[in-house]
Amino acid sequence: MPSALQTRLLTREGMPAPRTGWQGWLFRGDRLDRELPASGKRGTHPWYMVLWLTGVDYFSTLGYQPGIALLAAGAIAPLATGILVAVTLVCALPVYALVARRSHAGQGSIALLEHLLPGWWGKVFVLVLLGFAATDFVITMTLSAADAAQHAIENPLLHDSLGEARIPVTLGLLALLAVVFLKGFKEAIGLAAAVGIPYLLLNAVVLGRGLYEVLTHPELLPNWKAGLAAQGDTSALLVAAALVFPRLALGLSGFETGVSVMPLIRDDAPDSRAERPEGRIRNTRKLLAAAALIMSAYLVFSSFVTTVLIPAEAYQIGGPASGRAIAWLAHGLLGPVFGTLYDISTILILWFAGASAMAGLLHIVPRYLPRFGMAPRWVAYTRPLVLMLFAVDVVVTLAFRASVEAQGGAYATGVLVLMLSAAIAAALGLWRESRLVSLYCWLIGLVFAYTLAENVNDRPDGVIIASIFILIIVSLSAVSRLWRSTELRFAQLEFADEASEKLWQRITGRKVHLVPAATNSPEGRARKEAEIRKHYAVSGPLAFLHVSLLDNRSEFLSSPQVRAREENGHVVIEVARSVAIANTVAVISELIDPRGIFLGLSRKSLMSQAMRYLIFGEGETGLLVYTILIRYWGWTPEEDVRPLIFLMSD
Repeated sequence: MPSALQTRLLTREGMPAPRTGWQGWLFRGDRLDRELPASGKRGTHPWYMVLWLTGVDYFSTLGYQPGIALLAAGAIAPLATGILVAVTLVCALPVYALVARRSHAGQGSIALLEHLLPGWWGKVFVLVLLGFAATDFVITMTLSAADAAQHAIENPLLHDSLGEARIPVTLGLLALLAVVFLKGFKEAIGLAAAVGIPYLLLNAVVLGRGLYEVLTHPELLPNWKAGLAAQGDTSALLVAAALVFPRLALGLSGFETGVSVMPLIRDDAPDSRAERPEGRIRNTRKLLAAAALIMSAYLVFSSFVTTVLIPAEAYQIGGPASGRAIAWLAHGLLGPVFGTLYDISTILILWFAGASAMAGLLHIVPRYLPRFGMAPRWVAYTRPLVLMLFAVDVVVTLAFRASVEAQGGAYATGVLVLMLSAAIAAALGLWRESRLVSLYCWLIGLVFAYTLAENVNDRPDGVIIASIFILIIVSLSAVSRLWRSTELRFAQLEFADEASEKLWQRITGRKVHLVPAATNSPEGRARKEAEIRKHYAVSGPLAFLHVSLLDNRSEFLSSPQVRAREENGHVVIEVARSVAIANTVAVISELIDPRGIFLGLSRKSLMSQAMRYLIFGEGETGLLVYTILIRYWGWTPEEDVRPLIFLMSD
């Protein structure tokens, strides 16, 4: 358990000072950088309820996927959709079932790759993946809102009131989404089920009515078959479907959300452990399989019915069925009342898909960037992050002019990169356990790599948007890491043994002088003591402090382990598992509260020392400790007694 002083350091370090007025409201929201519990039943739900939280993202693509498939593939859309379903069940589902076993705390594929690629390379790789994840989730919000707006303005009862105000309606839906999250979004699962279940039922009614129309009009199937025959024989059709399939990759969305919600799934296995909750893993796999099977059935039937029933001129860009193929059938086959009911349900689930994406970003960003030291601490609060994401949504919506088709490439790019990273993470993680399964994951990775390459080649705007997100994230992360480098960077303190803890308690409270030492030898400590006593009148024992750094210096926070012993009337403190020498010295100083601190100056190049400090945790320790302490003391002005600081040139 941390002491009261440790708790104060953990609470105050780098956090925004208490504020009133609008600033107080801004930082009064939930903290998002705290890990959700990995096990237990508190705050969890049955998997078939959590299914709908994933489903609003996954199932809502029915609002625009059939129309995009028609626009991309025409008569061969059902064949291309069949390939999409095969990839869903044979590739995506097995990969994420494997990811779920290694991601039971909801980290997803990004965290798996972070653990497989430690150090700075791992951090940079995570930042790149976060750029693609941001593309996926942001475009989910803007594309879903744009399609919801399209359904609203095309509705006969609303068209006279809304006209062609697609952009204002889209921005209004996004603003409403931000307001809901600013107020607090607590009943997500119950609302997701209330939105998702009626939507699927209404789609089943429309598709069933459409299938009846196909069966009762014998001329429709021959017309479709004639369209297929015009494009070649069976092999030519399959090749054409395979080539056009990447443009349908939007239908693969939802799997990353499925593993990110794992902490919400109830673990009902009696023998589960926190480090491997078997019940939660098993239930998550049920969720992923159920979602994939439901969506696959709807994709196949919706693609077939819309292809046979909707004429080409209706689903072209600007046509009445553009971006809303099933809604067009609902109005045409079942009348304006049912069509309006379907539109309302579609608008709700598309809007809620944006809520799912917003929740995903609020889950993923604070659990990486602040922990890396690559974001301001306010990113860990709900309200500032929601406002920042809303601003990004506005920019993206205006840039794409709220067009569903124009945003499809960027959306597919984000989805496919995350799926490719999941396949690679599963392949690398399983290489030692099962070479055969690992090889299968590599083959799946090739499928996703091909799909991604074709999607980027056909619609390069997706990778351009993702590159902009990556550039912004990497740039802001570098600035933030530099700005926050003089925080204490302290997580918790551990003692190597009971004797060290007892000695630590005896020397705290202005009883010793703290002397950081670069060397950890009796001879070096003797030389340092002689130098100090030669120039200063020092009374009382000295506490010599030696810090050992982790091999991985890319971590931002440290959990140092302390070993303390007495030597010739003085104290020797050895600190291991540190990420930066100067920050650790400052932390130990604040915890011990010494009478004075004797800091050495190397007189080497300040520029090179600064770079060594930022990258390797080493550098001009004396000046850095002084800077860190002065900054921290600025946050704790009520303390009057401070240790004396002596800067000694080597």
